[in-house]
Amino acid sequence: MAKLYFNYSTMNAGKSTALLQASYNYRERGMQTFLLTAAHDDRAGAGQIASRIGIAQSATRYTPQSDMFAIIKQAKEDTDYACVFIDEAQFLTPDQVWQLACAVDDLSVPVMCYGLRVDFLGKAFPGSAALLALSDEMREVKTICHCGKKATMVVRKDADGAVQAGGDQILIGGNDTYESLCRVHWRQAMEG
Repeated sequence: MAKLYFNYSTMNAGKSTALLQASYNYRERGMQTFLLTAAHDDRAGAGQIASRIGIAQSATRYTPQSDMFAIIKQAKEDTDYACVFIDEAQFLTPDQVWQLACAVDDLSVPVMCYGLRVDFLGKAFPGSAALLALSDEMREVKTICHCGKKATMVVRKDADGAVQAGGDQILIGGNDTYESLCRVHWRQAMEG
């Protein structure tokens, strides 16, 4: 039975690595996978899902205007994909999450989403909030704070390393921009 999955975490927990590994496992068994990633995240190059440990794979790019149901339906008509994988799922719109749910229900294809649960201010991304509401199964990809506790939050830092307490929700960056922390250390960092 097909399901909508949401694999969530904070920054640098290995979400893209887990996605690429799961896709590889399907392909190793002779099943095709369809990969999608947010168009505006081009850190690894346009249409690339890449992990910090050096593995990567090409993916179809989506924008906030993309009709995810139509994209998946067309892709499945061209190739009998066994599973759909979506990286940077926090950038989906709530309508797109509904479109993914419809693809699961009407096209009988599992959809595995990987993304952040909350932003640097501790607020849910709209796409993540919709995934938390609509997913059939959710899995936390865990990482740790510098203190050794589970990291559930992230801070954004400027070029000088100062923690930012405001700004646009979306700013693409990596280890130089974001740091994953437990809630206690996030609160301390945000209080300054």
